[in-house]
Amino acid sequence: VNALSKELRCEVKQGGKVYEQVFERGKTMSTLNVIGKTDKNGTTVTFKPDAEIFETLDYNHDTIANRLRELAFLMKGLRFIFTDEKNNKDENFYFEGGIKSYVEYINRTKTKVHEDIIYLNGEKSDVEVEIAIQWNDSYADTLLSYANNINTHEGGTHVSGYRTALTRVVNAFGKENDMFKGMGGEQLTGDDIREGCTTVISAKIANPQFEGQTKTKLGNSEVEGLVQSIVSEKLRIYFEQRPQIAKKIIQKSIDAAAARIAARKARDLTRRKSALDLGGLPGKMADCQEKDPALCELFLVEGDSAGGSAKQGRERKHQAILPLKGKILNVEKARFDKVLGFEEIRTLITALGTSIGREHFDIAKLRYHKIVIMTDADVDGAHIRTLLLTFFFRQMPEIINRGYLYIAQPPLYKVRKGGKEQYLKNDNELQSYLMRTALEAVTVSAAGKPIPASQLNASLRACYSYDGNVK
Repeated sequence: VNALSKELRCEVKQGGKVYEQVFERGKTMSTLNVIGKTDKNGTTVTFKPDAEIFETLDYNHDTIANRLRELAFLMKGLRFIFTDEKNNKDENFYFEGGIKSYVEYINRTKTKVHEDIIYLNGEKSDVEVEIAIQWNDSYADTLLSYANNINTHEGGTHVSGYRTALTRVVNAFGKENDMFKGMGGEQLTGDDIREGCTTVISAKIANPQFEGQTKTKLGNSEVEGLVQSIVSEKLRIYFEQRPQIAKKIIQKSIDAAAARIAARKARDLTRRKSALDLGGLPGKMADCQEKDPALCELFLVEGDSAGGSAKQGRERKHQAILPLKGKILNVEKARFDKVLGFEEIRTLITALGTSIGREHFDIAKLRYHKIVIMTDADVDGAHIRTLLLTFFFRQMPEIINRGYLYIAQPPLYKVRKGGKEQYLKNDNELQSYLMRTALEAVTVSAAGKPIPASQLNASLRACYSYDGNVK
């Protein structure tokens, strides 16, 4: 912060005195001076970012608030007071439960498999780790990991150590309690166990080593074994003391395994060499002539009627059209076998060519590097768009991460004036068009001078806005 600030002023209250020192762009501009007396302790840092370094100096309230909330969860008992004078907002972040409160916050809108949040902590060889875990009835694995309060969203050795121990302990407890009778010799996989699991991991390490392009992956090799040892010991004791919670968790994992086994069979329906191999697809999909995925576009349209119009207006060499009938399944609340059992989803998967699932999805086989969701500009269209976005986010996130997914924004209105037609995106554009058109042949004077058209337009818009607010 100091090096990137035009000016930084640091004020320290300690030992009954108030000390101050001033810096500019990292350089000392004053000595450490005593500027007063006090009976308080604390530090105040005031800084002005350097406009020559930063393109914009606007602060995002939500970004700062989210980070302070995150730190309050990670540092149990520490209070953060956030005063935003620009937006006139005050927020207070304090969580006595620490990362247990964090898991509770994440799961606040979900149905829990067990109410008690599992809390594990321990310290070995200068590595301190604390973990909070709770299962819910969703199908997503939600894991947030931190090393020295730095978000390691790429994971790392602390995460791999935790996951290895979790899989081992759950399988061991299930086997000891004879819970796997109906699984035909199958064991629970890590994915089965982590389905619906919300986990927060916080590790404190003396000399952390970060990897990856963004330095958000912990690389200390010794941490994996230490975390694995701590979790194995503490979680085994927890399960022995609370067997009913352990059995609920394992039963949910068994259900997930059953769905995985069923999905293994259903997945075969999507394995095709080409999108056109799927029965019924040639009659509804219009493929493009180009074979280079980087030059190919796929438009997902709403129904056969829209598909007909899109086929007529497309550029055949590079643009393919796939009409989808009705609303697809909401994959957020569906097991994998049900997802693959839905006809329109199978059609979409096969058209894309990538297959699906962690073991089989292959982004290199994607047939189109621009996938455009093109639905109507109404409530049903918005719902279909949301369902498609949910599908890609949950089942094919790599397509989003690589920037291959787009949303078309169809105009809401078409207006005619004379022999010309014009498309207008939304209500605001329609209102602007109507005002511009109404004022084309209008002249208004004030004090003998004509009012400029731009000023008149602005006044009318203000009146319109005021009238709307009154209503």
